[in-house]
Amino acid sequence: MPLNVIDDTDKVSLGPTDDGTYADAKGGTEMMAERINAIISTHGLEDKVNVIHSRVRQLDESKKNILLCHDLWNDPEVAHLRDASSRDRFAKIAFVSNQQFQTYHMGLGVPYSQSVIMRNAIDPIELTEEKPTDCVRLIYHTTPHRGLELLVPCMEELAKIHGDKIHLDVYSSFNAYGWAERDKPYEGLFERIKTHPQMTYHGYQPNDVVREALKKAHIFAYPNIWPETSCIAAIEAMSAGCEVVCPNHAALYETTAGFATMYQFNEDANTHANVFINELNGAITTRLMGAYTPDLMNFAKTYIDNLYSWELREQQWVRLLMGL
Repeated sequence: MPLNVIDDTDKVSLGPTDDGTYADAKGGTEMMAERINAIISTHGLEDKVNVIHSRVRQLDESKKNILLCHDLWNDPEVAHLRDASSRDRFAKIAFVSNQQFQTYHMGLGVPYSQSVIMRNAIDPIELTEEKPTDCVRLIYHTTPHRGLELLVPCMEELAKIHGDKIHLDVYSSFNAYGWAERDKPYEGLFERIKTHPQMTYHGYQPNDVVREALKKAHIFAYPNIWPETSCIAAIEAMSAGCEVVCPNHAALYETTAGFATMYQFNEDANTHANVFINELNGAITTRLMGAYTPDLMNFAKTYIDNLYSWELREQQWVRLLMGL
């Protein structure tokens, strides 16, 4: 099964703004940037600090510049961090996970002394109603190149076993970044979803719509093939009380804090799909048999809501910025 892997380095040609984000994008980086800028403004630090997100375009020499890295260590946009003179332009270099920092440390030589871990954050999802009981609802709510082409054929096979007892909702499109043309390699995959009775394709939807959908979902089915530096999709899924079925790929183990139904990642797509479908089928079958107990997911939600809350992250950002 061939994989259509999208190279995130192509973002460079689309022109980031001075703070490293993209004007038409509504992805995780842009959501983080918006909230961090609000923190800076709320605490009257606009004239003192400047946070740049991954792509360095302009430094303000009158302020303390912080580089917050969201991308992979081998992205050409961060290659300049190999040079000590380039690193020294920043008061701190921040990372969204410890796993991500370790790759920058080993791959680019970014030292511990110049670095800090500032994890992503969310507003915890409030659950006011019980999840549906008519079927097991699965969800995929990130861009297609991260594993959707493994999930769809697995879902087609699982539907032969479970019929209308399962349903997959797919919220996935590069329109999240304003890059509709990037969806073209996946149009055939989207069509398979649209025409299957146990799957629904929703395309790109705003984050508040996805969060509402997560409240009704039971399982975030995520056969991830793109190395995450963190994973806001998994964080929000766990906050919504969803079971996450995913591999131990890149930062996913750290992000899900050991609460995911996790399996060993495999570089071969077919092997990966076979392992994933067995794990996913096990998660589905457990729920259909009534053997699932919510205690672990409730504990996971409490842990995730505290570790990744904006309430905590704001305190950490203020301490960091004030300290500088």
